[in-house]
Amino acid sequence: MLRLPVIGRTLAGAAIGNLSPSNNIRTPVRAVSNMVEVFVDGKSVEVEPGTTVLQACEKAGIQIPRFCYHERLSVAGNCRMCLVEIEKAPKPVAACAMPVMKGWNILTNSEKTRKAREGVMEFLLANHPLDCPICDQGGECDLQDQSMQFGSDRSRFSEQKRAVEDKNIGPLIKTIMTRCIQCTRCVRFASEIAGVEDLGTTGRGNDLQIGTYVEKMFMSELSGNVIDICPVGALTSKPYAFTARPWETRKTESIDVLDAVGSNIVVSTRGGEVMRVLPRLNEDINEEWISDKTRFAYDGLKRQRLTQPMLRNDCGQLTPVTWEDALSCVAGVLQSVKGNEVAAIAGGMTDAETLVSLKDLLNSLNSENLCTEELFPMAGAGTDLRSNYLLNSRIAGIEECDLLLLIGTNPRYEAPLFNARIRKSWLHNELHVAMVGHKVDLSYTYDHLGEETSILKELANGTHPFCQVLSAAKHPVVVVGSSTLQREDGAAILSAVSTIAQNARTSSGVEEGWKVLNILHRVASQVAALDLGYKPGVDSIRKNPPKVLFLLGADAGCITRSDLPKDTFIIYQGHHGDVGAPMADAILPGAAYTEKNGTYVNTEGRSQHTRVAVTAPGMAREDWKIIRALSELAGVTLSYDSLEDIRSRLAEVSPNLVRYNDVEEANYFKQANELAKGVKQELITIPLVPQQLTVKDFYMTDSISRASQTMAKCIKAVTEGANAVEEPSIC
Repeated sequence: MLRLPVIGRTLAGAAIGNLSPSNNIRTPVRAVSNMVEVFVDGKSVEVEPGTTVLQACEKAGIQIPRFCYHERLSVAGNCRMCLVEIEKAPKPVAACAMPVMKGWNILTNSEKTRKAREGVMEFLLANHPLDCPICDQGGECDLQDQSMQFGSDRSRFSEQKRAVEDKNIGPLIKTIMTRCIQCTRCVRFASEIAGVEDLGTTGRGNDLQIGTYVEKMFMSELSGNVIDICPVGALTSKPYAFTARPWETRKTESIDVLDAVGSNIVVSTRGGEVMRVLPRLNEDINEEWISDKTRFAYDGLKRQRLTQPMLRNDCGQLTPVTWEDALSCVAGVLQSVKGNEVAAIAGGMTDAETLVSLKDLLNSLNSENLCTEELFPMAGAGTDLRSNYLLNSRIAGIEECDLLLLIGTNPRYEAPLFNARIRKSWLHNELHVAMVGHKVDLSYTYDHLGEETSILKELANGTHPFCQVLSAAKHPVVVVGSSTLQREDGAAILSAVSTIAQNARTSSGVEEGWKVLNILHRVASQVAALDLGYKPGVDSIRKNPPKVLFLLGADAGCITRSDLPKDTFIIYQGHHGDVGAPMADAILPGAAYTEKNGTYVNTEGRSQHTRVAVTAPGMAREDWKIIRALSELAGVTLSYDSLEDIRSRLAEVSPNLVRYNDVEEANYFKQANELAKGVKQELITIPLVPQQLTVKDFYMTDSISRASQTMAKCIKAVTEGANAVEEPSIC
């Protein structure tokens, strides 16, 4: 099949150029430097050279129907639904693939255009099954909408409809391939955005099919996005199948907290239950994609939930109690300790409101012992300078860089949407990528410099051959994974990376103000916790075990019961009975991210907030409200009673936390590098291997995804796929 380009002249375009109403002289598009004037239904529109007819029509405010065309994918030009008439042209042209010519008059509602669209729709429906009453795409189907608007009320086809066998491509995507109209959006998404060549077309003509050629799982961390871009019901969600209709659900705009990217999402709910999670457009963060964990782990929100307060009785068993009894017991324990005899550990999905309320509570008890699960080196600048722990170049800023050096990170599974940005820049902007660390498949090619820590030392002192490439770059970016900084020599690694970034930033070719140093975090709460003054890591608690330990959604297993004295009283506040709850003496059930208004700061320092989509189950309550009630019983009443009050408190402590959707500039890289030079720690010879290496580790990283049956099915499918031995098929 001939693929027509988006930009540049085609033979058809040259032929139509002769029929331009303005002149009879062909003028190549590349020779035109100014804007091109065209007419859409007689209305004058000025567009840039190389703009397609479809884009020109959209600029004029006229929507052109399409199935195969998608703004973020290459042009295929194979559905022909976008046919429009060009005045004086012999036949309609495909608007998605045809660059405009000066003076063209595009007729979007002429008799010839309407007839062409009606004919194309008749062909598309010739083999399409009458599945609308049982199709999960019903109510959101482009084919339904466009057949109503542009189709005919009858068909001339009397032949039997074609049937196509369904494909098994994993536990996430349900296929009904008889509905497929061969728009190839899924094929292009897999190849261009996801970077996997799993999907393709086989056969020709009436035998053309889309599939995986041999039966296998669609192995991508972004696979669920093909459900959104499929214009018909050929690809739908397996977990969501036959559970709800879109007009039955209530939609709530929120953000994802299962990683540190902060993807914008829409939570669809019905009857107090989350039915599905969809992406929400945000060009600065996730564009219109989300990861499979974000999309499908929602079933973990209703399993293994903590729904009522519990206290450990004399027999050592956790038993349900009332809120009054639980809070009175915990408040009595807090009143019996002083200073740093009480400590707290904040988990990876804790919102900023809860973080600041817990900080105020412990500060009222004269304790400064507040920690996060994720470790970050405190030597040198540590967390005193905000630029030292942010993704300073921003997620969208990766598209502007020309050289990317990854150090000890696997962004494909630590931050899938950030990795998609890198691939986009690699594909379209010829981004040069290099890596120091374990060699992994990142869906794009890169220079593997090795995985030994000695390479960092060579890059820092300028003796490595890659230093010449780094100094020649105009927009270099260095990204180090937060998991690498949790090693014993994390401070030495950060010091070396800071020197590498500073040397690249001060090289002659780099423009003023360009940021080079970047930290890629893995959990949603880390940046806000560091902004609020929490100490990273639990080393201080291990060295000086407290008498009372407050676990705020801390489920990463960073500390165990054996790390603490037997008489330590452990309070667990969270929404899942995961790692932290079984070792607690008191359990206070909290709300998950879909059940509260919470502020989160992503890895680039952008503050965003979730919204209440459903009510918390049972007796569970919003976390900051629990701490507020606890403070009153403990005799150190906190000064806020409403969401507005606590956000005013956030603004007092760290104003950037309430400047939503804004990224505050963080600088002082030179000062941070000067302080980093004072680090006395030495690099150890253990290779730089990030903690998340495989797709299996990607699916279960927190209490919600660990409770998800869908994520468990994904791990099972990946494991079976990896262990399967291919056998020759018998035809």
